[in-house]
Amino acid sequence: MGLFSKILEKLGINKPAKAETTAPKTPPAPQVSPVPQSAPSAPPVAPAAPVAIAVVDVVAQLEKLAAANPEKLNWKVSIVDLLKLLGLESSFAARKELAVELGCPSEKMGDSAQMNMWLHKTVLQKIADNGGNIPKELLD
Repeated sequence: MGLFSKILEKLGINKPAKAETTAPKTPPAPQVSPVPQSAPSAPPVAPAAPVAIAVVDVVAQLEKLAAANPEKLNWKVSIVDLLKLLGLESSFAARKELAVELGCPSEKMGDSAQMNMWLHKTVLQKIADNGGNIPKELLD
């Protein structure tokens, strides 16, 4: 699991599906019905309605975490603070790994400040793309 997947998981976005703990069941053998052939068949079943992506109130979650944290973390501008707030590794090596995972341009990888700014903006955008409600002013 990549670091970005861990970010989404901490925020409750794209939670991994629970693995089945039981073996798949064999379908029951077809049963012969005593109903005569002339009986009307059941009406066709309508297809299931599409499931909407649930929007996660990321801002409220992060603000709640920030209020409970003894450090003054500014997740709105700092990727380091955002990672710390989520209880994830925020070292340079971890951020570099995340930058590679998200496709940071090579010219920004050589300058940690540029990489961090790119990374923060990209992480917020990708959270929004996955159903998180990130305010427009944080995405610009």
